[in-house]
Amino acid sequence: RALLAQRGEGAESVALLLEHNALMIAAILGVLKAGKVYVPLDPSFPYARNAYILEDSQVSLIITNNENRFLAESLSENRHSLIDIDEIGAAHSDENVNLTITADNLANIIYTSGSTGQPKGVVQNHRNLLNVAMRYTNGLQISAEDRLTLLQSYSVAGSVSNMLGALLNGASLFPFDVKEEGLTRLADWLIEEEITVYHSVPTVFRQFANTLTGREGFPELRLIRVGGEPVHAEDVQLYKKYFPPDSIFVNSYGASEAASVLRYCVDKDTEISDAMVPVGYPLGDIEILLLDDDGKAVAFDHVGEIAIKSRYTSPGYWRRPDLTRATFITDPQDEVARIYRTGDLGYMQPDGCLIVTGRNDFRVKIRGFRIEVAEIELALRGLNKIKEAAVVAHEDQRGEMQLVAYVVPEPEQAPATSELRESLKDKLPDYMVPSAFVVLETLPLTPNGKLDRLALPAPDLARPELDTSFVAPRNALEEQLVEIWVEVLGIARVGAHDDFFELGGHSLRATQLVSRVREVFQVELPLLSLFEEPTIAGLAERIEEARRGAQGLTAPPLVPASRDAQLPLSFSQQRMWLLDQLEPGSPTYHISHALRLSGTLDTEALKRS
Repeated sequence: RALLAQRGEGAESVALLLEHNALMIAAILGVLKAGKVYVPLDPSFPYARNAYILEDSQVSLIITNNENRFLAESLSENRHSLIDIDEIGAAHSDENVNLTITADNLANIIYTSGSTGQPKGVVQNHRNLLNVAMRYTNGLQISAEDRLTLLQSYSVAGSVSNMLGALLNGASLFPFDVKEEGLTRLADWLIEEEITVYHSVPTVFRQFANTLTGREGFPELRLIRVGGEPVHAEDVQLYKKYFPPDSIFVNSYGASEAASVLRYCVDKDTEISDAMVPVGYPLGDIEILLLDDDGKAVAFDHVGEIAIKSRYTSPGYWRRPDLTRATFITDPQDEVARIYRTGDLGYMQPDGCLIVTGRNDFRVKIRGFRIEVAEIELALRGLNKIKEAAVVAHEDQRGEMQLVAYVVPEPEQAPATSELRESLKDKLPDYMVPSAFVVLETLPLTPNGKLDRLALPAPDLARPELDTSFVAPRNALEEQLVEIWVEVLGIARVGAHDDFFELGGHSLRATQLVSRVREVFQVELPLLSLFEEPTIAGLAERIEEARRGAQGLTAPPLVPASRDAQLPLSFSQQRMWLLDQLEPGSPTYHISHALRLSGTLDTEALKRS
């Protein structure tokens, strides 16, 4: 009512700048009910990114609250009207708004990473949102008795299925801000709120599962749904180990341009034979095509680009008709359906189950967010000391995808890693800031003069160049913390005063580190402790304070296993045994050791050795 009183009827874009809680849900529903188009802004994103989205989306008004009003006014620069939810009085009528909204009316514009170096807005209409809710309801059998999590940011398209799938079925929706709360409290929260449907990206699920003890039970949980990035076979093992025997593990596949379009369900008896979990079978009216470079169908069991044919794909990209024409193809045999080319590669099994094998371009997914590396490269090249830059996704030793930036600095101006990271934080969201930086004299080129991404060296495990001098750990507590940091960050050396985030740490790794601290030191530390004291020395002081203030946590009793029969192999041991049967005598799993030495190399002595 306040929105209509200020702006009147008619479609227009409205920005929402609110925290991850029920207030944002109410604002979204209010905007849709008023026939407007909502554009979510995440207060935790960099100022420059939110400013660009505000400008590009051509919003007329910003809805915010007291908490974010200063930021909203700064972004607006007096160019937009503002509604502060906390200041809305009770004078407005509570009668139902009588407006005609058609299925073709636009509903939202959600921005994803763009190949031009700027985010691009994906448009959805009311018809598509209702179809998303219908697919979600029918596929997961959502009812009024369900209680669903909302862990994803409202600025991600995946949040729409959770929100509408719950509310349009009379189910309950429970927002939980992982960035603010961390993952160590999530298990107790799921039990307290009697959650029945859990949904997150695989990376969050993985980190969450690693905080569990196996004693939680989760008596009400019936579905564990993941999607947004590749799902590993090890994720299924985590599900089987920690979650109820009658629960179902669901791998979903989709895109902002077409929502969730495939689903693969796993129960405790399902065996996953490959390293990656299939993305499954099409939902509803969805038809999956596999195309070659010319847009023609590939032969059966051949790898092709995954294309989604549906009547419910996005109308296109906001103010980008060129990109819309290139990405969405009109089907000559169906005037209503369109074909969206995802950029993913895959092949179809004989039963129609789709397997995703990778990407055909340089768009990647990190922690569930789709990223165009060109946007990061543009931000790097915009820094004063950087001459050239390239960004690729590498799989680290833990099997997680991480962004690695390769930079060629201007002569005699090589910046420290900490300087690069801080500069990018002003331009990009946390998940788009590379975890590692490699300084090169030149970028490798192919014979035709193009960047040879395959020739870029893998990042090593050395401590990056920081503004802080290296200081060795000074006591046993700091030495234990160093071991945890090395394990979580995947680097070889950490100093007592090194900043966790300057070493490549991010919010998810922070939750993993706090969980390991809790396990090793038997103290309860809030996630905020690491953000306030992001060094070994600072965190050691927090642990000492926690020890003095409490007796610690009670560890479960260790009960010796029976030796009456042979003990079963672990999953890792089974894998190694199987590989040895397939290829006896292979040196693949021999343990090697590498040393980094400085000084003049005596080549003759090396040959004699």
